Amino acid sequence: MAQLRLTDFFGRTKAAVSLPAKHGARGLKAALVAPPEPRNHGAVSPPPASPRTPTRSAAPAVPRMAGRKRSRREMEAETPGGERGGKSARKRLELPRDAGPEPASPASLGPPQPPIASRLCTPSPEQDSGTTPRLEQEELATLQSRLQRMRMKPPTQPPPIPAGVGAELRSRLQSLRGLELRLRAKAAGSGTGQPGVTGTEAPIAAQNSSTQLPAYQRFHALAQDTPPGLTLPYKYKVLAEMFRSVDTIAGMLFNRAETITFAKVKQGVQDMMRKQFEERHVGQIKAVYPTSYRFRQEKNIPTYSSGVKKSQYQLTLEPVLGEDEQLCGRPHLSASRLLERRKEFHRSLVNIVKQHHAAFLAALSPPMEVPEDKLTRWHPRFNVDEVPDISPAELPQPPQEDRVSTAQEVLSAARGTMSTKMEKALANLALRSAEAGAEEPALSKAASPASTSSALKGVSQELLERIRAKEARRLQALMTREMGQEERLAMLGRLPAMARILRGVFVAEKKPALPMELACARMADSFPTQMAAGEMEKHLRLLAELLPDWVTIHALRTDTYMKLDKNVDLGLVTERLEKAAKEAEAL
Repeated sequence: MAQLRLTDFFGRTKAAVSLPAKHGARGLKAALVAPPEPRNHGAVSPPPASPRTPTRSAAPAVPRMAGRKRSRREMEAETPGGERGGKSARKRLELPRDAGPEPASPASLGPPQPPIASRLCTPSPEQDSGTTPRLEQEELATLQSRLQRMRMKPPTQPPPIPAGVGAELRSRLQSLRGLELRLRAKAAGSGTGQPGVTGTEAPIAAQNSSTQLPAYQRFHALAQDTPPGLTLPYKYKVLAEMFRSVDTIAGMLFNRAETITFAKVKQGVQDMMRKQFEERHVGQIKAVYPTSYRFRQEKNIPTYSSGVKKSQYQLTLEPVLGEDEQLCGRPHLSASRLLERRKEFHRSLVNIVKQHHAAFLAALSPPMEVPEDKLTRWHPRFNVDEVPDISPAELPQPPQEDRVSTAQEVLSAARGTMSTKMEKALANLALRSAEAGAEEPALSKAASPASTSSALKGVSQELLERIRAKEARRLQALMTREMGQEERLAMLGRLPAMARILRGVFVAEKKPALPMELACARMADSFPTQMAAGEMEKHLRLLAELLPDWVTIHALRTDTYMKLDKNVDLGLVTERLEKAAKEAEAL
Protein backbone atom coordinates (compact mmCIF):
# COMPACT_ATOMS: atom_id res chain seq x y z
CA MET A 1 0.00 0.00 0.00
CA ALA A 2 1.46 3.30 -1.08
CA GLN A 3 2.18 5.94 1.50
CA LEU A 4 -0.37 8.73 1.64
CA ARG A 5 0.70 12.31 1.05
CA LEU A 6 -0.38 15.09 3.29
CA THR A 7 -0.69 17.46 0.36
CA ASP A 8 -3.46 15.31 -1.15
CA PHE A 9 -5.68 16.00 1.79
CA PHE A 10 -5.10 19.75 1.76
CA GLY A 11 -5.44 19.93 -2.01
CA ARG A 12 -8.86 18.24 -1.95
CA THR A 13 -10.15 20.41 0.84
CA LYS A 14 -9.01 23.59 -0.91
CA ALA A 15 -10.63 22.55 -4.18
CA ALA A 16 -13.84 21.75 -2.37
CA VAL A 17 -13.93 25.21 -0.81
CA SER A 18 -12.89 27.19 -3.93
CA LEU A 19 -15.21 25.57 -6.47
CA PRO A 20 -18.49 26.79 -4.98
CA ALA A 21 -17.08 30.24 -4.63
CA LYS A 22 -16.20 30.32 -8.33
CA HIS A 23 -19.31 28.73 -9.88
CA GLY A 24 -22.01 29.73 -7.44
CA ALA A 25 -24.88 27.47 -6.32
CA ARG A 26 -24.96 25.51 -9.57
CA GLY A 27 -21.30 24.58 -9.23
CA LEU A 28 -21.82 23.52 -5.62
CA LYS A 29 -24.72 21.25 -6.56
CA ALA A 30 -22.76 19.69 -9.40
CA ALA A 31 -19.83 19.10 -7.10
CA LEU A 32 -22.01 17.35 -4.53
CA VAL A 33 -23.81 15.11 -7.04
CA ALA A 34 -20.83 14.15 -9.22
CA PRO A 35 -19.07 10.91 -8.28
CA PRO A 36 -15.45 11.01 -7.22
CA GLU A 37 -12.82 10.78 -9.92
CA PRO A 38 -11.25 7.32 -10.15
CA ARG A 39 -7.51 7.10 -9.54
CA ASN A 40 -5.08 4.96 -11.54
CA HIS A 41 -3.12 3.65 -8.58
CA GLY A 42 -4.67 0.24 -8.47
CA ALA A 43 -5.30 -0.87 -4.95
CA VAL A 44 -4.50 2.53 -3.45
CA SER A 45 -7.51 3.80 -1.51
CA PRO A 46 -8.40 7.50 -1.10
CA PRO A 47 -6.86 9.26 1.87
CA PRO A 48 -8.86 9.05 5.09
CA ALA A 49 -10.54 12.16 6.37
CA SER A 50 -9.09 14.13 9.19
CA PRO A 51 -10.32 13.01 12.63
CA ARG A 52 -11.02 16.62 13.54
CA THR A 53 -13.25 17.42 10.55
CA PRO A 54 -16.70 16.01 9.85
CA THR A 55 -17.02 13.41 7.14
CA ARG A 56 -18.21 14.81 3.79
CA SER A 57 -20.84 13.05 1.75
CA ALA A 58 -18.96 13.39 -1.51
CA ALA A 59 -15.57 14.72 -2.49
CA PRO A 60 -15.48 17.39 -5.18
CA ALA A 61 -13.74 16.68 -8.40
CA VAL A 62 -10.22 18.07 -8.64
CA PRO A 63 -9.31 18.90 -12.22
CA ARG A 64 -5.52 18.96 -11.60
CA MET A 65 -2.89 17.35 -9.45
CA ALA A 66 -3.52 17.91 -5.76
CA GLY A 67 0.06 18.67 -4.77
CA ARG A 68 0.65 21.37 -7.41
CA LYS A 69 0.12 25.01 -6.47
CA ARG A 70 -1.86 27.01 -8.99
CA SER A 71 -0.32 30.12 -10.47
CA ARG A 72 -1.96 33.50 -10.72
CA ARG A 73 -2.41 33.26 -14.48
CA GLU A 74 -4.28 29.95 -14.21
CA MET A 75 -6.58 31.37 -11.58
CA GLU A 76 -7.37 34.35 -13.82
CA ALA A 77 -7.99 32.06 -16.78
CA GLU A 78 -10.48 29.99 -14.80
CA THR A 79 -12.36 33.05 -13.54
CA PRO A 80 -15.13 34.02 -15.99
CA GLY A 81 -14.99 37.57 -17.33
CA GLY A 82 -11.53 38.21 -15.86
CA GLU A 83 -12.94 38.49 -12.32
CA ARG A 84 -10.47 37.80 -9.54
CA GLY A 85 -11.32 35.97 -6.35
CA GLY A 86 -15.05 36.13 -7.04
CA LYS A 87 -15.11 39.91 -6.77
CA SER A 88 -17.31 41.81 -9.14
CA ALA A 89 -16.05 44.76 -11.18
CA ARG A 90 -16.75 48.30 -10.02
CA LYS A 91 -19.92 49.66 -11.52
CA ARG A 92 -19.66 52.62 -13.85
CA LEU A 93 -22.04 55.52 -13.96
CA GLU A 94 -23.25 55.76 -17.56
CA LEU A 95 -25.15 58.81 -18.70
CA PRO A 96 -28.28 58.33 -20.81
CA ARG A 97 -27.58 58.73 -24.53
CA ASP A 98 -30.78 60.68 -25.16
CA ALA A 99 -29.72 63.51 -22.81
CA GLY A 100 -29.82 66.10 -25.57
CA PRO A 101 -27.06 67.89 -27.40
CA GLU A 102 -23.48 67.77 -26.13
CA PRO A 103 -22.78 70.63 -23.70
CA ALA A 104 -20.17 73.24 -24.51
CA SER A 105 -16.65 73.15 -23.08
CA PRO A 106 -16.05 74.48 -19.55
CA ALA A 107 -13.71 77.17 -20.90
CA SER A 108 -16.51 78.77 -22.90
CA LEU A 109 -19.30 78.37 -20.33
CA GLY A 110 -17.29 79.15 -17.19
CA PRO A 111 -17.82 77.19 -13.94
CA PRO A 112 -20.66 74.60 -14.12
CA GLN A 113 -23.90 75.32 -12.30
CA PRO A 114 -24.81 72.85 -9.52
CA PRO A 115 -28.43 72.20 -10.64
CA ILE A 116 -27.38 71.13 -14.15
CA ALA A 117 -24.58 68.94 -12.81
CA SER A 118 -26.96 67.18 -10.41
CA ARG A 119 -29.52 66.54 -13.18
CA LEU A 120 -26.84 65.18 -15.53
CA CYS A 121 -25.33 62.83 -12.96
CA THR A 122 -28.47 61.66 -11.10
CA PRO A 123 -31.15 59.87 -13.11
CA SER A 124 -34.74 60.79 -12.29
CA PRO A 125 -38.17 59.76 -13.51
CA GLU A 126 -38.33 62.92 -15.64
CA GLN A 127 -35.53 61.64 -17.85
CA ASP A 128 -37.63 58.66 -18.88
CA SER A 129 -40.50 60.91 -19.88
CA GLY A 130 -38.24 62.96 -22.22
CA THR A 131 -38.68 66.35 -20.50
CA THR A 132 -35.09 66.52 -19.19
CA PRO A 133 -33.38 67.17 -22.57
CA ARG A 134 -35.70 70.05 -23.25
CA LEU A 135 -34.99 71.62 -19.83
CA GLU A 136 -31.24 71.18 -20.25
CA GLN A 137 -31.35 72.79 -23.68
CA GLU A 138 -33.22 75.77 -22.26
CA GLU A 139 -30.75 76.23 -19.41
CA LEU A 140 -27.76 75.87 -21.75
CA ALA A 141 -29.23 78.49 -24.06
CA THR A 142 -29.78 80.81 -21.07
CA LEU A 143 -26.16 80.40 -19.96
CA GLN A 144 -24.85 81.03 -23.45
CA SER A 145 -26.92 84.21 -23.79
CA ARG A 146 -25.68 85.50 -20.40
CA LEU A 147 -22.08 84.78 -21.38
CA GLN A 148 -22.54 86.59 -24.69
CA ARG A 149 -23.94 89.65 -22.90
CA MET A 150 -20.97 89.67 -20.49
CA ARG A 151 -18.53 89.57 -23.38
CA MET A 152 -20.24 92.35 -25.29
CA LYS A 153 -20.55 94.58 -22.21
CA PRO A 154 -17.93 97.40 -22.26
CA PRO A 155 -15.40 97.59 -19.36
CA THR A 156 -16.67 99.52 -16.42
CA GLN A 157 -15.17 102.96 -16.02
CA PRO A 158 -14.32 104.33 -12.58
CA PRO A 159 -17.06 106.56 -11.21
CA PRO A 160 -16.52 110.31 -11.54
CA ILE A 161 -15.10 112.18 -8.59
CA PRO A 162 -17.78 114.14 -6.71
CA ALA A 163 -17.36 117.86 -6.73
CA GLY A 164 -17.83 118.32 -2.97
CA VAL A 165 -14.94 116.23 -1.66
CA GLY A 166 -11.79 117.79 -0.27
CA ALA A 167 -8.47 118.26 -2.05
CA GLU A 168 -6.76 115.47 -0.12
CA LEU A 169 -9.46 112.93 -0.96
CA ARG A 170 -9.39 114.00 -4.60
CA SER A 171 -5.62 113.46 -4.75
CA ARG A 172 -6.03 109.99 -3.29
CA LEU A 173 -8.74 109.12 -5.78
CA GLN A 174 -6.54 110.37 -8.59
CA SER A 175 -3.65 108.17 -7.41
CA LEU A 176 -5.96 105.15 -7.19
CA ARG A 177 -7.25 105.83 -10.69
CA GLY A 178 -3.70 106.04 -12.03
CA LEU A 179 -2.80 102.80 -10.26
CA GLU A 180 -5.80 101.08 -11.84
CA LEU A 181 -4.80 102.29 -15.29
CA ARG A 182 -1.24 101.05 -14.80
CA LEU A 183 -2.47 97.63 -13.69
CA ARG A 184 -4.68 97.37 -16.76
CA ALA A 185 -1.78 98.37 -18.99
CA LYS A 186 0.46 95.75 -17.38
CA ALA A 187 -2.22 93.08 -17.78
CA ALA A 188 -2.66 93.97 -21.43
CA GLY A 189 1.10 93.99 -22.05
CA SER A 190 0.61 95.50 -25.50
CA GLY A 191 3.33 97.34 -27.33
CA THR A 192 6.35 95.91 -25.49
CA GLY A 193 6.13 92.18 -26.04
CA GLN A 194 6.65 91.55 -22.31
CA PRO A 195 3.89 91.15 -19.77
CA GLY A 196 3.91 93.69 -16.98
CA VAL A 197 6.08 96.28 -18.79
CA THR A 198 4.51 99.38 -20.26
CA GLY A 199 5.78 101.26 -23.24
CA THR A 200 7.38 104.01 -21.15
CA GLU A 201 9.16 101.60 -18.81
CA ALA A 202 10.63 99.36 -21.50
CA PRO A 203 13.22 101.83 -22.88
CA ILE A 204 14.31 102.74 -19.36
CA ALA A 205 14.80 99.10 -18.38
CA ALA A 206 16.70 98.42 -21.60
CA GLN A 207 18.92 101.45 -21.01
CA ASN A 208 19.68 100.41 -17.41
CA SER A 209 20.54 96.86 -18.44
CA SER A 210 22.83 98.10 -21.22
CA THR A 211 24.68 100.71 -19.11
CA GLN A 212 25.17 98.53 -16.04
CA LEU A 213 28.81 97.67 -15.52
CA PRO A 214 29.97 94.11 -14.86
CA ALA A 215 30.34 93.01 -11.27
CA TYR A 216 34.16 92.83 -11.28
CA GLN A 217 34.21 96.55 -12.10
CA ARG A 218 31.42 97.65 -9.74
CA PHE A 219 32.87 95.82 -6.71
CA HIS A 220 36.60 96.10 -7.45
CA ALA A 221 37.14 98.10 -4.22
CA LEU A 222 36.05 95.10 -2.11
CA ALA A 223 39.01 93.04 -3.34
CA GLN A 224 41.56 95.42 -1.83
CA ASP A 225 43.31 94.61 1.42
CA THR A 226 43.63 98.32 2.29
CA PRO A 227 40.99 100.09 4.44
CA PRO A 228 38.30 102.02 2.59
CA GLY A 229 39.34 105.52 1.63
CA LEU A 230 39.71 107.57 -1.52
CA THR A 231 39.26 104.69 -3.94
CA LEU A 232 39.68 105.26 -7.66
CA PRO A 233 37.31 104.22 -10.45
CA TYR A 234 38.08 100.97 -12.19
CA LYS A 235 39.12 102.67 -15.45
CA TYR A 236 41.49 104.95 -13.54
CA LYS A 237 43.08 101.95 -11.86
CA VAL A 238 43.61 100.32 -15.23
CA LEU A 239 45.24 103.52 -16.50
CA ALA A 240 47.54 103.63 -13.45
CA GLU A 241 48.58 100.04 -14.12
CA MET A 242 49.27 100.94 -17.76
CA PHE A 243 51.49 103.82 -16.64
CA ARG A 244 53.43 101.48 -14.36
CA SER A 245 53.96 99.04 -17.24
CA VAL A 246 55.01 101.84 -19.62
CA ASP A 247 57.47 103.17 -17.03
CA THR A 248 58.96 99.73 -16.48
CA ILE A 249 59.53 99.07 -20.20
CA ALA A 250 60.69 102.64 -20.89
CA GLY A 251 63.13 102.45 -17.98
CA MET A 252 64.77 99.29 -19.32
CA LEU A 253 65.06 100.70 -22.86
CA PHE A 254 66.26 104.11 -21.63
CA ASN A 255 68.97 102.62 -19.41
CA ARG A 256 70.21 100.59 -22.42
CA ALA A 257 70.38 103.77 -24.51
CA GLU A 258 67.74 102.54 -26.96
CA THR A 259 65.20 104.70 -28.70
CA ILE A 260 61.80 104.20 -27.04
CA THR A 261 59.15 103.90 -29.74
CA PHE A 262 55.42 103.42 -29.28
CA ALA A 263 55.54 100.08 -31.12
CA LYS A 264 58.01 98.62 -28.61
CA VAL A 265 56.07 99.95 -25.61
CA LYS A 266 52.74 98.77 -27.00
CA GLN A 267 53.89 95.17 -27.43
CA GLY A 268 55.42 95.06 -23.94
CA VAL A 269 52.40 96.57 -22.18
CA GLN A 270 49.98 94.20 -23.92
CA ASP A 271 52.15 91.22 -22.92
CA MET A 272 52.25 92.38 -19.29
CA MET A 273 48.61 93.38 -18.82
CA ARG A 274 46.80 91.21 -21.38
CA LYS A 275 44.86 94.34 -22.39
CA GLN A 276 44.72 96.46 -25.51
CA PHE A 277 47.10 99.45 -25.40
CA GLU A 278 46.65 102.25 -27.94
CA GLU A 279 47.78 105.82 -28.56
CA ARG A 280 44.65 107.04 -26.81
CA HIS A 281 45.99 105.65 -23.51
CA VAL A 282 49.31 107.44 -24.12
CA GLY A 283 47.34 110.68 -24.56
CA GLN A 284 45.52 110.04 -21.25
CA ILE A 285 48.86 109.47 -19.51
CA LYS A 286 50.10 112.79 -20.88
CA ALA A 287 46.88 114.53 -19.72
CA VAL A 288 47.26 113.17 -16.16
CA TYR A 289 51.04 113.54 -15.83
CA PRO A 290 52.28 116.01 -18.47
CA THR A 291 55.90 116.14 -17.22
CA SER A 292 56.48 112.40 -17.34
CA TYR A 293 57.64 112.03 -20.96
CA ARG A 294 58.68 114.05 -23.98
CA PHE A 295 56.82 112.95 -27.08
CA ARG A 296 58.22 113.44 -30.59
CA GLN A 297 57.72 112.17 -34.12
CA GLU A 298 60.97 110.83 -35.57
CA LYS A 299 62.02 108.81 -38.60
CA ASN A 300 65.07 106.85 -39.74
CA ILE A 301 64.79 104.67 -36.65
CA PRO A 302 65.79 101.02 -37.10
CA THR A 303 62.68 98.95 -36.47
CA TYR A 304 63.78 95.42 -37.46
CA SER A 305 60.22 94.83 -38.56
CA SER A 306 58.71 94.30 -41.96
CA GLY A 307 55.50 96.14 -41.06
CA VAL A 308 57.14 99.52 -40.41
CA LYS A 309 59.54 101.15 -42.82
CA LYS A 310 62.62 103.03 -41.67
CA SER A 311 61.60 106.15 -43.55
CA GLN A 312 58.24 106.37 -41.77
CA TYR A 313 57.62 108.65 -38.80
CA GLN A 314 57.23 106.96 -35.40
CA LEU A 315 56.10 108.25 -32.02
CA THR A 316 58.99 108.24 -29.54
CA LEU A 317 59.00 108.65 -25.74
CA GLU A 318 61.76 110.02 -23.53
CA PRO A 319 61.49 110.09 -19.71
CA VAL A 320 61.93 113.54 -18.14
CA LEU A 321 64.66 113.30 -15.48
CA GLY A 322 66.52 115.75 -13.31
CA GLU A 323 70.14 116.77 -13.71
CA ASP A 324 71.23 114.87 -10.60
CA GLU A 325 69.74 111.57 -11.77
CA GLN A 326 72.80 110.28 -13.58
CA LEU A 327 74.90 107.15 -13.49
CA CYS A 328 78.39 107.00 -15.01
CA GLY A 329 77.92 110.38 -16.60
CA ARG A 330 74.58 109.71 -18.35
CA PRO A 331 70.92 109.93 -17.21
CA HIS A 332 69.63 106.87 -15.42
CA LEU A 333 66.06 105.92 -14.47
CA SER A 334 66.40 104.17 -11.09
CA ALA A 335 63.87 102.02 -9.25
CA SER A 336 63.31 104.68 -6.57
CA ARG A 337 62.54 107.24 -9.29
CA LEU A 338 60.07 104.79 -10.87
CA LEU A 339 58.29 104.49 -7.52
CA GLU A 340 58.11 108.27 -7.11
CA ARG A 341 56.67 108.69 -10.61
CA ARG A 342 54.04 106.02 -9.88
CA LYS A 343 52.97 107.79 -6.67
CA GLU A 344 52.81 111.12 -8.47
CA PHE A 345 50.57 109.63 -11.17
CA HIS A 346 48.26 108.17 -8.50
CA ARG A 347 48.00 111.54 -6.73
CA SER A 348 47.09 113.20 -10.00
CA LEU A 349 44.29 110.69 -10.57
CA VAL A 350 42.96 111.28 -7.04
CA ASN A 351 42.98 115.05 -7.62
CA ILE A 352 40.92 114.61 -10.78
CA VAL A 353 38.33 112.57 -8.88
CA LYS A 354 38.32 115.19 -6.10
CA GLN A 355 37.28 117.83 -8.63
CA HIS A 356 34.29 115.75 -9.67
CA HIS A 357 33.52 115.07 -6.01
CA ALA A 358 33.56 118.79 -5.20
CA ALA A 359 31.10 119.42 -8.05
CA PHE A 360 28.87 116.68 -6.64
CA LEU A 361 28.90 118.22 -3.14
CA ALA A 362 28.09 121.66 -4.52
CA ALA A 363 24.98 120.28 -6.26
CA LEU A 364 23.55 118.75 -3.07
CA SER A 365 20.73 120.28 -1.03
CA PRO A 366 22.02 121.85 1.16
CA PRO A 367 25.39 122.23 -0.62
CA MET A 368 28.47 120.93 1.18
CA GLU A 369 32.07 122.05 1.06
CA VAL A 370 34.89 119.88 2.40
CA PRO A 371 38.57 120.93 2.23
CA GLU A 372 40.52 118.62 -0.08
CA ASP A 373 43.39 118.21 2.38
CA LYS A 374 40.97 116.92 5.06
CA LEU A 375 38.99 114.59 2.78
CA THR A 376 39.56 110.95 3.74
CA ARG A 377 36.68 109.23 1.89
CA TRP A 378 34.03 109.99 -0.69
CA HIS A 379 30.42 110.92 -0.03
CA PRO A 380 28.27 107.77 0.42
CA ARG A 381 26.01 108.72 -2.50
CA PHE A 382 28.90 109.66 -4.80
CA ASN A 383 29.22 106.92 -7.42
CA VAL A 384 32.93 106.78 -8.14
CA ASP A 385 32.64 104.57 -11.21
CA GLU A 386 30.38 107.13 -12.94
CA VAL A 387 33.22 109.66 -13.15
CA PRO A 388 33.80 110.47 -16.83
CA ASP A 389 36.85 109.14 -18.59
CA ILE A 390 39.96 111.28 -18.95
CA SER A 391 40.16 113.17 -22.22
CA PRO A 392 43.42 112.25 -23.98
CA ALA A 393 45.89 115.06 -24.60
CA GLU A 394 47.09 115.89 -28.09
CA LEU A 395 50.15 113.95 -29.21
CA PRO A 396 52.63 115.05 -31.88
CA GLN A 397 51.48 114.01 -35.34
CA PRO A 398 53.76 113.19 -38.26
CA PRO A 399 54.03 115.98 -40.81
CA GLN A 400 51.66 115.41 -43.71
CA GLU A 401 52.47 117.37 -46.84
CA ASP A 402 49.91 117.95 -49.58
CA ARG A 403 47.33 115.90 -47.77
CA VAL A 404 43.88 116.98 -46.75
CA SER A 405 42.57 115.79 -43.42
CA THR A 406 39.50 117.90 -42.71
CA ALA A 407 36.31 118.70 -44.58
CA GLN A 408 37.28 122.40 -44.69
CA GLU A 409 40.49 121.59 -46.55
CA VAL A 410 38.60 119.38 -48.99
CA LEU A 411 36.08 122.15 -49.56
CA SER A 412 38.72 124.81 -50.16
CA ALA A 413 40.73 122.57 -52.50
CA ALA A 414 37.78 121.38 -54.57
CA ARG A 415 35.78 124.61 -54.67
CA GLY A 416 34.36 125.17 -58.11
CA THR A 417 34.90 121.61 -59.28
CA MET A 418 31.87 119.98 -57.68
CA SER A 419 28.13 120.50 -57.58
CA THR A 420 26.30 122.91 -55.29
CA LYS A 421 24.80 120.10 -53.16
CA MET A 422 28.21 118.59 -52.52
CA GLU A 423 29.63 121.97 -51.48
CA LYS A 424 26.73 122.52 -49.04
CA ALA A 425 27.21 119.04 -47.54
CA LEU A 426 30.93 119.62 -47.02
CA ALA A 427 30.27 123.04 -45.51
CA ASN A 428 27.78 121.60 -43.01
CA LEU A 429 30.22 118.83 -42.10
CA ALA A 430 33.02 121.33 -41.52
CA LEU A 431 30.74 123.43 -39.33
CA ARG A 432 29.67 120.45 -37.21
CA SER A 433 33.24 119.23 -36.74
CA ALA A 434 34.33 122.72 -35.65
CA GLU A 435 31.53 122.93 -33.11
CA ALA A 436 32.33 119.46 -31.74
CA GLY A 437 36.00 120.38 -31.33
CA ALA A 438 35.19 123.61 -29.53
CA GLU A 439 33.08 121.89 -26.86
CA GLU A 440 34.93 120.89 -23.70
CA PRO A 441 33.85 118.02 -21.47
CA ALA A 442 32.14 119.38 -18.40
CA LEU A 443 32.61 118.00 -14.90
CA SER A 444 30.13 115.45 -13.63
CA LYS A 445 27.33 116.99 -11.70
CA ALA A 446 24.79 115.39 -9.46
CA ALA A 447 21.20 115.38 -10.49
CA SER A 448 19.14 118.26 -9.20
CA PRO A 449 17.51 117.42 -5.90
CA ALA A 450 14.05 116.10 -6.40
CA SER A 451 11.11 118.04 -5.14
CA THR A 452 9.54 117.14 -1.85
CA SER A 453 7.85 113.80 -2.17
CA SER A 454 4.19 113.28 -1.45
CA ALA A 455 5.07 111.35 1.73
CA LEU A 456 6.56 114.51 3.26
CA LYS A 457 3.58 116.71 2.54
CA GLY A 458 2.40 118.47 5.66
CA VAL A 459 5.83 118.30 7.36
CA SER A 460 7.31 121.61 8.38
CA GLN A 461 9.91 122.92 5.95
CA GLU A 462 12.01 124.17 8.85
CA LEU A 463 12.11 120.67 10.34
CA LEU A 464 13.19 119.23 7.00
CA GLU A 465 15.97 121.79 6.72
CA ARG A 466 17.23 120.91 10.21
CA ILE A 467 17.23 117.20 9.41
CA ARG A 468 19.09 117.76 6.15
CA ALA A 469 21.65 119.98 7.87
CA LYS A 470 22.23 117.36 10.56
CA GLU A 471 22.68 114.67 7.92
CA ALA A 472 25.12 116.91 6.05
CA ARG A 473 27.19 117.42 9.23
CA ARG A 474 27.27 113.70 9.86
CA LEU A 475 28.41 112.94 6.32
CA GLN A 476 31.02 115.68 6.47
CA ALA A 477 32.42 114.19 9.68
CA LEU A 478 32.44 110.78 7.99
CA MET A 479 34.36 112.10 4.99
CA THR A 480 37.01 113.87 7.12
CA ARG A 481 37.53 111.14 9.70
CA GLU A 482 41.11 109.94 10.15
CA MET A 483 42.27 106.36 10.28
CA GLY A 484 42.97 106.41 14.03
CA GLN A 485 39.43 107.58 14.75
CA GLU A 486 38.11 104.82 12.50
CA GLU A 487 39.95 102.15 14.51
CA ARG A 488 38.76 103.62 17.82
CA LEU A 489 35.15 103.61 16.61
CA ALA A 490 35.45 99.97 15.62
CA MET A 491 36.82 99.11 19.07
CA LEU A 492 34.02 101.03 20.80
CA GLY A 493 31.45 99.07 18.80
CA ARG A 494 32.85 95.77 20.13
CA LEU A 495 33.05 96.83 23.80
CA PRO A 496 29.39 96.10 24.85
CA ALA A 497 29.69 92.45 23.82
CA MET A 498 33.15 92.20 25.40
CA ALA A 499 31.84 93.59 28.70
CA ARG A 500 29.29 90.77 28.98
CA ILE A 501 31.93 88.14 28.16
CA LEU A 502 34.44 89.64 30.62
CA ARG A 503 31.96 89.50 33.50
CA GLY A 504 31.19 85.88 32.64
CA VAL A 505 34.93 85.06 32.74
CA PHE A 506 35.32 86.56 36.22
CA VAL A 507 32.22 84.76 37.48
CA ALA A 508 33.50 81.44 36.11
CA GLU A 509 36.97 81.88 37.60
CA LYS A 510 35.51 82.88 41.02
CA LYS A 511 38.32 85.37 41.60
CA PRO A 512 38.22 89.14 42.16
CA ALA A 513 41.33 89.70 40.02
CA LEU A 514 42.94 87.88 37.11
CA PRO A 515 46.31 88.20 35.33
CA MET A 516 46.10 90.17 32.10
CA GLU A 517 47.44 87.27 30.02
CA LEU A 518 44.84 84.86 31.41
CA ALA A 519 41.99 87.35 30.92
CA CYS A 520 43.06 88.02 27.32
CA ALA A 521 43.28 84.28 26.57
CA ARG A 522 39.82 83.59 28.03
CA MET A 523 38.33 86.54 26.16
CA ALA A 524 39.93 85.49 22.85
CA ASP A 525 38.49 81.99 23.27
CA SER A 526 34.99 83.27 24.04
CA PHE A 527 34.73 86.16 21.57
CA PRO A 528 32.94 85.15 18.33
CA THR A 529 35.46 86.96 16.10
CA GLN A 530 39.00 85.64 15.97
CA MET A 531 41.35 88.14 17.57
CA ALA A 532 44.96 88.06 18.71
CA ALA A 533 45.93 88.44 22.37
CA GLY A 534 47.55 91.84 21.72
CA GLU A 535 44.40 93.23 20.09
CA MET A 536 42.29 91.89 22.95
CA GLU A 537 44.55 93.65 25.47
CA LYS A 538 43.98 96.97 23.64
CA HIS A 539 40.22 96.50 23.97
CA LEU A 540 40.45 95.68 27.68
CA ARG A 541 42.63 98.73 28.38
CA LEU A 542 40.13 100.91 26.49
CA LEU A 543 37.36 99.37 28.60
CA ALA A 544 39.25 100.25 31.79
CA GLU A 545 39.77 103.80 30.45
CA LEU A 546 36.06 104.33 29.83
CA LEU A 547 34.77 102.57 32.98
CA PRO A 548 37.36 103.06 35.76
CA ASP A 549 34.75 102.35 38.47
CA TRP A 550 34.02 98.89 37.00
CA VAL A 551 37.35 97.63 35.63
CA THR A 552 40.76 98.57 36.99
CA ILE A 553 44.26 97.50 35.88
CA HIS A 554 47.05 97.08 38.44
CA ALA A 555 50.73 96.56 37.65
CA LEU A 556 52.51 94.54 40.36
CA ARG A 557 56.22 93.99 39.81
CA THR A 558 56.48 92.20 36.48
CA ASP A 559 52.83 91.15 36.15
CA THR A 560 49.67 93.07 35.27
CA TYR A 561 46.35 92.21 36.90
CA MET A 562 42.78 93.17 36.08
CA LYS A 563 40.15 93.65 38.76
CA LEU A 564 36.38 93.77 38.14
CA ASP A 565 33.52 94.82 40.39
CA LYS A 566 30.80 92.15 40.08
CA ASN A 567 28.21 94.18 42.03
CA VAL A 568 27.77 96.79 39.26
CA ASP A 569 24.70 96.29 37.08
CA LEU A 570 25.71 94.99 33.63
CA GLY A 571 22.82 96.82 31.94
CA LEU A 572 24.13 100.19 33.11
CA VAL A 573 27.62 99.28 31.89
CA THR A 574 26.33 98.38 28.41
CA GLU A 575 24.29 101.58 28.23
CA ARG A 576 27.31 103.73 29.09
CA LEU A 577 29.45 102.02 26.47
CA GLU A 578 26.82 102.48 23.74
CA LYS A 579 26.48 106.16 24.67
CA ALA A 580 30.25 106.61 24.39
CA ALA A 581 30.25 104.98 20.95
CA LYS A 582 27.48 107.32 19.70
CA GLU A 583 29.31 110.39 21.01
CA ALA A 584 32.53 109.34 19.30
CA GLU A 585 30.68 108.75 16.03
CA ALA A 586 29.11 112.21 16.14
CA LEU A 587 32.51 113.95 16.41
